[in-house]
Amino acid sequence: MTQAARAAVLISGSGTNLQAILKVIDSGELPLKIACVISDRGDALGLERARAARAPTTVVDYAAIGDRAIAESALQQELKRVGPDLVVLAGFMRILPAALVEAYSGRMLNIHPSLLPKYRGLNTYTRALAAGDEEHGSTVHFVVPELDAGPAIIQYRVPISADETEKSLKAKVQAGEYLIYPEAIGWLATRRLVFEHNAAWLDGRQLDGPIIRRPA
Repeated sequence: MTQAARAAVLISGSGTNLQAILKVIDSGELPLKIACVISDRGDALGLERARAARAPTTVVDYAAIGDRAIAESALQQELKRVGPDLVVLAGFMRILPAALVEAYSGRMLNIHPSLLPKYRGLNTYTRALAAGDEEHGSTVHFVVPELDAGPAIIQYRVPISADETEKSLKAKVQAGEYLIYPEAIGWLATRRLVFEHNAAWLDGRQLDGPIIRRPA
């Protein structure tokens, strides 16, 4: 039997995407072992979710350390200690240094709450509603040094209703995240998904755009 890939999951907050990943691992549908959950905050609820699942946890507390470069070095050393096959960003609210990203090139995924390349960065729900967009969603992408600019792999798209609020839109989008992120992680963990020539390849075919999922 092939050994499951080992993942380090980086979080900053409630860890709902982590919980979704843990659930699919527990079901046997995602061949992945959580090597460590690393948070940049000691009070992150996601740490409790990880401990409940008996996943190893550690904290690199950026605020307590007080120096960004020292904190980034500590994070890099922690990842080196863990030695993961892949790194999963699950609501990690820090911009990673280029050297760390490049060290895990092709092995680091992020999920961003917009239909990239639209709305890189923060406040994506507010921006989509203010622009009068007809749909919004989330994108799983490879991480590259430029923020939210790596090749898109899969998107979940939802319609924006006439009476949509930021809260209701976020709920719809996050429900889709819990489906597409484990799916993309599974592709990477089983080497169906690779990063070559600055592009995403799935089952030997270069993706000319993200795979699209929508509500049933």
